[in-house]
Amino acid sequence: MNPTAVFYALIAAALFGISTPVAKVLIGSTHPVVLAGLLYCGAGIGVALLRKVPWSIFGSHGAPEASLTRSDVPWLAGAVIAGGVVGPILLLVGLTHTDASTASLLLTLEGVATALMAWFIFHESFDRRIAIGMLCLIVGAIVLSWSGPPTLESIVGPLAVIGACAAWGLDNNLTRKISLADPLQIVTLKSTIAGPVNLLLGIAAGGTLPDLPTGVVATIVGFLCYGVSLALFVLALRHLGSARTAAYFSTAPFFGAVIAVVVLHESVTYQLAAAGALMVIGVWLHVTERHEHVHTHEPQEHPHAHIHDETHQHSHEPNDPAGEPHTHRHTHAPLTHSHSHMPDMHHQHRH
Repeated sequence: MNPTAVFYALIAAALFGISTPVAKVLIGSTHPVVLAGLLYCGAGIGVALLRKVPWSIFGSHGAPEASLTRSDVPWLAGAVIAGGVVGPILLLVGLTHTDASTASLLLTLEGVATALMAWFIFHESFDRRIAIGMLCLIVGAIVLSWSGPPTLESIVGPLAVIGACAAWGLDNNLTRKISLADPLQIVTLKSTIAGPVNLLLGIAAGGTLPDLPTGVVATIVGFLCYGVSLALFVLALRHLGSARTAAYFSTAPFFGAVIAVVVLHESVTYQLAAAGALMVIGVWLHVTERHEHVHTHEPQEHPHAHIHDETHQHSHEPNDPAGEPHTHRHTHAPLTHSHSHMPDMHHQHRH
């Protein structure tokens, strides 16, 4: 287990969780799709400026991060469409029909969607403990959203939020494919593409740009709660894999729910408490999982920051950088061994 990666995932969750009740307030004066555009524009501009800072927590212990390559473009494009356009629009539409605390806890389903896709489409490992944890999250969401026999009015909001979770689940798995690249570059590209696209869609749908104070608040929230959060999430992805990172990130709705209750004065109901308890159990089962067995590293070639540890025993070309850690394209030789591990970018073997 990489404790630093766990810390990144939890901070990313806290930042994103706070954005939900704040967005609920901003929606009152801003079209949902326009707001999505402003949030992502704020993320793109803020993170682009952050890339100019000579020191950063997003670096790899002094070594430069690897840049995205042409082969990464399809994964990035899919992530932008799913997570940068479809997801935010569905979430903000859902917020117009759903209490912020309810929407915040429903967002736990992003972890479920991410895990199911990771397991059955991208073939990450899982066991009975992890499956039970996911079941607790699903049941908690059902308890949370149930308000008697469903009608169109009562299910539109929750369904839109659940749709956003599915879109972000796909985004997370696609982003994991490029997570060895510079996280700030990934966030900058995703956000500067998604932001203007959402703005144009919102204006075409009848929305208008908000007043200056609202726009400034949305930009700042976008930078911190979308931009910085996503960069930390990408760092966690490379070390923990999609499903495990999403499990830690599932704590985000609890931060959002607390803010909604404390700041927006939304009521604490037995339904909310029961759903929250189920979700706590589900998250706990995920974060306490341990995984160790004999496994084989298949030959692999890619660039990223590294030191010459057991899995990085390769020769250098004349132009490769000296000193450690360093960044360059290198080849991993086959290796079979046993140790505790997560399905990170160096442990993508089948079970």
